[in-house]
Amino acid sequence: MLKDDFITLTLQKEKNIALIAHDSKKQDLIQWCKDHLDTLKKHTLCGTGTTARMITEQTGLRVKGYNSGPLGGDQQIGAKIVEGRVDLVIFFSDPLTAQPHDPDVKALLRIAEVYDIPIANTKATADFVITSPLMDTTYEHEVINFKKNVQDRASTL
Repeated sequence: MLKDDFITLTLQKEKNIALIAHDSKKQDLIQWCKDHLDTLKKHTLCGTGTTARMITEQTGLRVKGYNSGPLGGDQQIGAKIVEGRVDLVIFFSDPLTAQPHDPDVKALLRIAEVYDIPIANTKATADFVITSPLMDTTYEHEVINFKKNVQDRASTL
């Protein structure tokens, strides 16, 4: 039987950063990447379809692309969070435009919260995160022990 309610996860010095932007915010994210190029070069980057391609083309950063958001890219990034392969999400979202894949976006935000993954939805927040001293070091944080949680739930059904 598992005892600990929480487990410690460690974000390594080299972070795995997901870069996502709604269409009206893509140029803002590209400019942000240019502004923080030296820092971003030290990390492993991924992103949703068009955003990843545009960042690579316009900044020279290597960004592994997944599907575009409406075609499941947000869900792919969420799955990488669950697998421990995304440590930080920079998501320039457009709060003034309805998005056809809004449930996927909400699911991504939820899973980032469940796994205690830093997520920046605005330029100001992204600036604070990327300039944090924690970007250059390992960082330990506690999350729910999911195996114990499942075991406990199964025993009560």
